[in-house]
Amino acid sequence: MDAAYTVEQLRAAAADAVRAPSLHNTQPWRFRLHEGGIEVVVDQARRLPASDPSGWGARIACGAALYNLRLALAAAGTPASVRLRPYPGEPDVVARLVPDLPRRPTPAERSLHAAIPHRFSNRRPFWPDPVPADVRWQLGEAARAEQCWLELVIGTSAVSAFGEIARSAHRVLDRDPAYRAERAEWTRAEPAPDGVPAASGGPQSEPQDLLPQRGFGNLHRAPGRDFEPEPLVAVLIAAGNTATDQIVAGQALQRVLLTATDADLAVSMLSQPIEVPSAREQLRLSLGRFGTPQMVMRIGFGQPGRPTPRRMVDDVLDLPVSQL
Repeated sequence: MDAAYTVEQLRAAAADAVRAPSLHNTQPWRFRLHEGGIEVVVDQARRLPASDPSGWGARIACGAALYNLRLALAAAGTPASVRLRPYPGEPDVVARLVPDLPRRPTPAERSLHAAIPHRFSNRRPFWPDPVPADVRWQLGEAARAEQCWLELVIGTSAVSAFGEIARSAHRVLDRDPAYRAERAEWTRAEPAPDGVPAASGGPQSEPQDLLPQRGFGNLHRAPGRDFEPEPLVAVLIAAGNTATDQIVAGQALQRVLLTATDADLAVSMLSQPIEVPSAREQLRLSLGRFGTPQMVMRIGFGQPGRPTPRRMVDDVLDLPVSQL
């Protein structure tokens, strides 16, 4: 083997990788050094059986962490060649990264890498200011660069129709006691390295809201602080819905989120219409597009959000015995 990543390079890159988003902030990933390559692995101990029975959410999260890992290595001048799902007998290994030719990072890589520590979900109301057309184009280009596309839901009637799909999916999910219990289990009233802090959970849904809120922490908004009447809704779409498609979509999602962060935009994710299969199909048909919706985002301008905690890097690393 001519080139190999080191433990130090893995640890430095993983510090950025763990900043990726995940359903309920479960952080369902591990990173291991194997024969000179870095591998991203789904942590099955952190799967959500009620919220994510198929493993879609874990694979999206690991794809997002993979994108951060790629970006960190490129920013350090040690870019990677990536192979998705490299071992047929180990489906939990979502990717293997081996050193590519060293080079200087591009200006875009530097900008997106610098956005990693500033990206977090903002579940609070946004300001009514519209997202400029050139920024919308940049978000679409970010998705296309990762072999996905971003469909913007524009216009009062289109947004209202999407809102009905999302609210219906939310009601389906919320009728499941196991789903509600799982959400409560990952809501943190005290400091913790994972889960969603109650202070970061956003306000509870109210009858006049166009889009549903998960309601971590039972926060209530101040009078007059309704959500924006016509949010910019963006649907991330992948070519299909295989495990590989979901990993690809996770990478595209993170690139879109970092592009939004670099443009000083706030973003929250609405996965309810993706988690309910009938709602996902209804959303796909309403868009009239080829492919499978993999995530929905609400995008706009707002006050700074609140970061959610992360586990220590050493807690998510698997190193060779000789290098422990």
